[in-house]
Order: sequence, then structure tokens, then C-alpha cells
Amino acid sequence: MTTETKIDTGTDELLCVIRDRVAIITLNRPEARNALSDTLSPALRAMIKTCGENPDVGVLLLTGAGTAFCAGGNVKGMGAHRDKAKLAMSFDDKVADLQERQRLLTGALAALRKPTIAALPGPAVGAGLALAMACDIRIAAQSAFVSTGYLRVALSGDYGIAWLLTRLVGTARARELMFAAEKVDAERCERIGLVNRVVPDAELQAEAFALAKSMAEGPTLALRYMKDNLDEALSFDFATARDHEAERLIRLTSTADHREAVQAFIEKRNPVFGDH
Repeated sequence: MTTETKIDTGTDELLCVIRDRVAIITLNRPEARNALSDTLSPALRAMIKTCGENPDVGVLLLTGAGTAFCAGGNVKGMGAHRDKAKLAMSFDDKVADLQERQRLLTGALAALRKPTIAALPGPAVGAGLALAMACDIRIAAQSAFVSTGYLRVALSGDYGIAWLLTRLVGTARARELMFAAEKVDAERCERIGLVNRVVPDAELQAEAFALAKSMAEGPTLALRYMKDNLDEALSFDFATARDHEAERLIRLTSTADHREAVQAFIEKRNPVFGDH
């Protein structure tokens, strides 16, 4: 039986429901292609933290309302139309402010020890692309596309986009995508490893939720340790990463989840983990 709990995000610009241990977080500014705003961004940062700490949430599924994922920053608020309060800040304060906002958004998302999935119904541009790349897995609708976008507004990138892009598609392609700022369609995104899979538009939300639900039903600690291992694979040498893998696996051999998984395998049934 499916259970669903609506979570109050404090704004209509962000929706969140928890269904079958999956927190479905929806950017809800379809009229602006779900561009980040001074209301949406703080709510999203708070919801990532809340869901990350909630033991009833096994997986975060991030998506956008309507026909876009996230168009990135608010271009109309740049240049001559810039926020007057921000204009009054010193250079160092502006840098510190952006660093903190980045840390609590893409930084916090990447740091979560739960699987995260981005479902792209349409474009993911600029900071919106960084948001999608900070998730573990990306599923795109056939009509979706991505673009780094920064070149078009004469900016260099933020929210960790260069780091994330380089690790997903390699340095040569990352440079091409940053310097050319072209639209990259869903099929090419899949070919170059920017998204994991492409599905028909009408099937996106169902496919993404089915994948999220299957992970949310899994052994929580094993998934957390897998994520630790995978993160360390990007920065540690082989011997160190291998040693840490061994330590985590031995820790898991004494857990109730491991015993249940082995027993279920022997009895040819699906395991039931933890408090799920």
C-alpha cells in the first residue's frame, strides 16, 4: 500500500511529498522554467537538509514542474536589474555569500549519504544543470536538453558546474560544453554520459519514481557505504580506496540487513530491510 505525506516547504515555488520512502522534490515555477529565485533557492536548500536528515526518506527524487527541470539563475535579476541589497555588499561579502549558497545547495546535495535522482522533463541550464549533476543519477525525457549557458550571460560558472561536468564527461567535452554553451539534446547527453537514461516524455516521472522506490526499499547502510566508496574512487588512490572498501564491507557483514538479505536469498523471497 502506497503512503504519501505532503511536506510543507514554506512556499508554493517548491513542492515535496514523501511516497514509499522517496522524497519527491519538485521545483514549481513552470512559468519561469523553474529558474531559481530568492524564494525557491532557500526553500530547496532547507528541503535537501530536511529530507537528508529524515529517517523515513531513503531516496531523494528531484524534478521540475511543467516542461523544464531548471533554467538556472534569474537572468532578469542580473546586470542593470540587479538586486539592490546585493549591489551594496563588498566584493568579499558577495563571494562569501555565493560560496555559502553553493555549499548548502549542490554541496549539500552531493554530500547526502542517500541516493539522489534528478528527473529532467525538459531543459537543465546553468546552475540548473549543476543541480542535476550533483545528483547520483539523471533520467531525462526525450525532449529534454541541457546547456551550460554561462557564456551567453558572460559569466564563468558557479555551483561547482566545471568540477561536476569534468567528472561526468571528461575534460575535453566539459571544455566544449562550457566554451560553446550549445544545447545538448537528451540522446547526446546519454551518449556522453551526462544522463544515465532517456525515456519517453510521458513515462519520465513513473520511470524515475520506480527506480527511486527500488533503491528506497534497499539496505540503507549498504547504500550509504556504496556512496562513500564511489566518492572516494574519485579522489583516493587504489590501495587506500580498496582498504576502505574492505573495512565497510566487514562492518556490514554483522548487520541485520545482511543477515536478512542472505536468508531471503536462501528462501527465494524478496528481503525486507530495517524499518521499511
